[in-house]
Amino acid sequence: MSKSTVPSPCMSICALDENDICVGCYRSAKEITEWMLMEDSEKRQVLEKANERASKKNPFA
Repeated sequence: MSKSTVPSPCMSICALDENDICVGCYRSAKEITEWMLMEDSEKRQVLEKANERASKKNPFA
């Protein structure tokens, strides 16, 4: 397993909303727990989804 070039978006807040989405990084609980097992391409997809969630929840994010 090679070293990942995609950094974790973790903000060290680790609080989930009613939809199991972290209020700090906007990843789902499943995405957070599987992050270390993902390939870089999967991580980039998760980051895209998290950015979409963030912009819907907070248009200033």
